[in-house]
Amino acid sequence: MSTLRDLAEEHTSLGPADIDHLHRLAGDWQLLSDLSFADLLLWVPVKREDGQPREYLCVAQVRPNSAPTAYQDDQVGKIVGGPEVAHLDIAFTQERIWREGDPVWYGDTPARHEAIPVRLRDETAREEGWSQVIAVIGRDTNLSTARTPSQLELNYLTTADDLAQMVADGTFPPPRHPGETTSAPRVGDGLARLDAGGKVTYASPNAQSAFRRLGFNAHLVGEELSMLISRLAADPLEGNDAAERILAALRGEFPPRQEVEARGATVLTRALPLLPAGVPIGALVLVRDVTEVRRRDRALMTKDATIREIHHRVKNNLQTVAALLRLQARRVDAPEARMALQESVRRVASIALVHETLSMSSDEAVEFDGIVDRVATAATEVAATSIQVKMRREGTFGVLPAEIATSLVMVLNELLINAVEHGFPANEDEDGEPEPPSPSEVGEVVVSAHRFRKQLHVTVADNGQGLPEGFDAGGRLGLQIVRALATGELRGSIELRNRAGGGTEAVLVVPLGKR
Repeated sequence: MSTLRDLAEEHTSLGPADIDHLHRLAGDWQLLSDLSFADLLLWVPVKREDGQPREYLCVAQVRPNSAPTAYQDDQVGKIVGGPEVAHLDIAFTQERIWREGDPVWYGDTPARHEAIPVRLRDETAREEGWSQVIAVIGRDTNLSTARTPSQLELNYLTTADDLAQMVADGTFPPPRHPGETTSAPRVGDGLARLDAGGKVTYASPNAQSAFRRLGFNAHLVGEELSMLISRLAADPLEGNDAAERILAALRGEFPPRQEVEARGATVLTRALPLLPAGVPIGALVLVRDVTEVRRRDRALMTKDATIREIHHRVKNNLQTVAALLRLQARRVDAPEARMALQESVRRVASIALVHETLSMSSDEAVEFDGIVDRVATAATEVAATSIQVKMRREGTFGVLPAEIATSLVMVLNELLINAVEHGFPANEDEDGEPEPPSPSEVGEVVVSAHRFRKQLHVTVADNGQGLPEGFDAGGRLGLQIVRALATGELRGSIELRNRAGGGTEAVLVVPLGKR
């Protein structure tokens, strides 16, 4: 199914500002749906030729959590016209909420129609000649369970009518605050309605329970909520901040959400002004007990900090091992033994790089490009070659989980060292010592990476002398390590071959699916 933006751009004349407004509305209208006990359908007028009757396209739909739905089928993408949209046309053209008419039937379900014009208060849109009303919300209530409403339902419906008028006025939805990705808390979590003076006129049972967690055991009705929160909060600054946000809502502003802590409990609050016809008549305060959520967050933060500390200590231990091996290599006279110890130092150091990165990460994943670049630089610095060798990376590895990164860095370390040392071997002088690389000649090793169908494809290619005749990868320890890690730990495949234009390339394929 196409998104709201796709449908609007394809079928309507709405501009970017209009579509952004509708997106914000669709992100916050679950509140209106739950308070109304009704389905909400967002209808926009379809582009038409002059003289053609107006048709409407449904670009979004939300069902109430507080009542049965009026629609079993999804209505998004449906285009309707004629008598079926008469109520939408009245709301759109007359720019008013439509509540007249008899109940209608959707199959076996009786429903009540209402239409709310969606107004955009935007000077740019107005200058372009587009009407301030850019869409219509169809509010359709399932009447199959109709009964005498309770006090809770009456307060919900009254508040829903105030918000509906704010939609028609262009003062709802509120602007999105940075860092707030959802409209939580929800209606069912707890709701308190305040009058213009800030006193509670109604509090739902869940709202009463949330404040009881904070230490207030009396009834909320009649209390001045801003002063109550300021008095209950364990941190006076936090309490004053939460109180000021409620007062801001009473002044007609849309403050960000705020958490209040007291007696070991945490309650999330969200204050919304009630401004039907632009007149501030009070505020709606949604509350949610998030004590258990914050306890789990703190446990996760402690766990993450512990894991990062473990990675830091593992990195330090690996660096200590590398230093000991390096000291041992200096005391060994046999060239083969010294070379073996130096290779071990490089292998241990490459693993330490991964743990160093993980110790600074908030999760068990690493940005792998930086690790590859450091390993490549180290390979060119320590390898003995006859010419100068440059390293280059193409593409990106992206973020990799720790279980892949640790093995992959060892594989790449071995492949890069092999590419430099065996692709461009060092010449020896009369005493058998390697000669320094010639600055006039330049070799190149290219590390390429791309993702395809949940696989990571990596190629290490050089323009060196290529593989010798009768090459046997199983006879070298480094390549044995590469093959064992590639097919074992990484569950992938590795292939070594000569390049068509000269040189050697190693092709590694690593699956990235769940392990």
